[in-house]
Amino acid sequence: MPLASSSEQILTRRQALGCAWLAGLGALAASMTGVGLLSALPRSRLGEFGGIFLIGPVADLPPPDAAPVNYPAGKFWLVHTSAGLLALHKVCTHLDCLFNWNEQAGKFICPCHGSQFARDGTYLSGPAPRSLDRFVVQLLTPQGQLLAETDPQTGAPLPVSSTHNPAPSVSNGPTAVVFVDTGRIIVGS
Repeated sequence: MPLASSSEQILTRRQALGCAWLAGLGALAASMTGVGLLSALPRSRLGEFGGIFLIGPVADLPPPDAAPVNYPAGKFWLVHTSAGLLALHKVCTHLDCLFNWNEQAGKFICPCHGSQFARDGTYLSGPAPRSLDRFVVQLLTPQGQLLAETDPQTGAPLPVSSTHNPAPSVSNGPTAVVFVDTGRIIVGS
């Protein structure tokens, strides 16, 4: 004598396991879709490390060869040399310590193991294996049009004055605005 009436259907063990397997695959697919969507969204906002930092108009920059300017939130030093602007990552290339500018010595010195770097981030001495990493510096109009940016291959300083600028469209007037993109790193050589 059957336990269920003819209108009811009994779920077999095989069918129950099949349903559990499909439910598990569905949950895995849903979580992977969520991870994929989260990784596609921008991770950093304006003014956060990994994002873009507004420095200000070119006219407000410190003069060439002035002491580097520290931007702790962006983890970089802004250096204005006679060749142009550099944004040096504040992390030593040896063991990721945060280094400082030493005004008396005129160079960056890592307090952890003594690696030393020139004002432009070039390796001088110590256990560090290479020069400092750099971020991309951009010059934009107030409307957001890109005038010039650091060469992502070489990381050379971005010229900002008319005497050092090969591109005549870039001016050092108040219309050009400087940004540093800490999401785009150039590995030191």
